[in-house]
Amino acid sequence: MQSIPVDTARLGVLRCAIAPEAKLTNSETQEVKRDRDGNPVWTVAVTVRQDGRRISVIEIAVSGQPKGIEEGQIVKVTGLTAFMWSMGDRHGVSFRADAITPVTGPAHAKGGDA
Repeated sequence: MQSIPVDTARLGVLRCAIAPEAKLTNSETQEVKRDRDGNPVWTVAVTVRQDGRRISVIEIAVSGQPKGIEEGQIVKVTGLTAFMWSMGDRHGVSFRADAITPVTGPAHAKGGDA
């Protein structure tokens, strides 16, 4: 699997589209995926909009539950890496980050423009 570091400063405004959810390895048993250190893995759907381009949504995995993140809130993503993967005739890109944290302050209110 090829990994590519992502410069988040070039992605524009990052906004939470879907609040953090535990990533499941088995939907029937509700077993939560764990990283190699045994920490639960969570996912956050984030909208990305670069200048003049349409909005894309990426799902980012992170170890441990991100705190204080709500839908619509601007977030900071630290240590974002993209992974190219393939399984048989299927292929795609997945994303992982070291941390996802809320951006706070009056200029970054939940409903405000950025």
